[in-house]
Amino acid sequence: MTTRASNTGIDRKRLDRREFFGRGAAAGVALALGPMLASAGEQAASTDSARASGRTIKLGLVGCGGRGSWITQFFTGHGGYTFVAVADYFQDRAEQTGAALGLDKSKCFSGLSGYKRVVESGAEAVVLETPSFFFPEHVEAAVAAGLHVYMAKPVAVDVPGTLRIGAAGQAATKKNRVLLVDYQIPTDPENSEVVKRIHEGGLGALQAVWSYGYAGGDGFNDPPLTANIESRLTGLVWVNDDALGGGYIVNFDVHIVDAVVWALGRRAVAAYGKGGRFRREPNGDSFDTNIVTYTFEDGLAWTHQSGAGPTHDWLQHAGTSGLVASIQGSKAAARLSYWDKAYLRGGPKHYGGKAVEGLYDAGARRNVATFHELIASNTCSNDTVPRAVDGTLTCILGREAARRGCFLSMNDLIKENKALAVDLRGLKA
Repeated sequence: MTTRASNTGIDRKRLDRREFFGRGAAAGVALALGPMLASAGEQAASTDSARASGRTIKLGLVGCGGRGSWITQFFTGHGGYTFVAVADYFQDRAEQTGAALGLDKSKCFSGLSGYKRVVESGAEAVVLETPSFFFPEHVEAAVAAGLHVYMAKPVAVDVPGTLRIGAAGQAATKKNRVLLVDYQIPTDPENSEVVKRIHEGGLGALQAVWSYGYAGGDGFNDPPLTANIESRLTGLVWVNDDALGGGYIVNFDVHIVDAVVWALGRRAVAAYGKGGRFRREPNGDSFDTNIVTYTFEDGLAWTHQSGAGPTHDWLQHAGTSGLVASIQGSKAAARLSYWDKAYLRGGPKHYGGKAVEGLYDAGARRNVATFHELIASNTCSNDTVPRAVDGTLTCILGREAARRGCFLSMNDLIKENKALAVDLRGLKA
């Protein structure tokens, strides 16, 4: 499934959502230059690790759009992987990425069932980079076939899909297979140091949490609906549709929501929200603006705000980054961020912190290296899965509370177990 995007320029301080998700527009160049894009130290370390393990892992890629084709540079540059098959809904995209990877056209599959051909291709592991609606089906098929899985976020778009991923993670562990969810913030040394100190009690009693998922621009390209959803499967259009991509709060904001869940070690138990669609001529149903207050069992409150729009005043409150969280305690305050500075100020665990550098690339590179290490060492606890499930459920809770404009408990959301349906009629099987 393609996630093609057209923007290649990047301002790391004010990267908009479309650029953030679509950095793979120049995938062919990235494939060729991958080793040079990585820092020399990290690239050499991962290559040395791959050589030391003596393991070359055969990979299949499902989803050859923007991020799918873009991320291949880190696998090919690592030294411990080789691609044996690719699939995308669009045949031309599959063949373009396959050619860049040196694959024959016979190893480039398309259509909704293309992922099955990749699973059957002799690959030992699959990289999943499709719209999130398809993840539960693809992950279950890969795990059932005994493959390792490297997947993008969010892990699903609804409650039943998210719970299926949780079950798949447990099944993978029982089969001694790795399932890794590619979140970048937890790989960052600055954010990791802050969270370590939070877990050591550096904040004291927790008082409040604020987080932001803001970006400039008018949101994703959201063209008129057509006879079937094929037109929604390209150019990140699917992020505008709750059922295909989870919606803005689930697909973009999940980065910082996941970071808060990581720092607090738990998910919210209820939420109240409001939201709406303010992008130009919206056709998808996703809200692009959400204000949600989450609550926890002990009474802790967490306010999350998100929005996409041409004005930037809100970024003055969030800092220069649109993915940031502040956690206030009785002894100190902490900040987690995707692009800017992470720190813990005050108290017994004070840490001045540093700027988070190049996380979009560096986080993926680190996760690719970790994936290889886990497979080579047969370490299959799959620790990223439970947190990814909790973070996705927290985003879904916020999305539903904002859409309904009501108070909603996590227990009621899970009990409701509402599945989001996608009409696949008219698509190439």
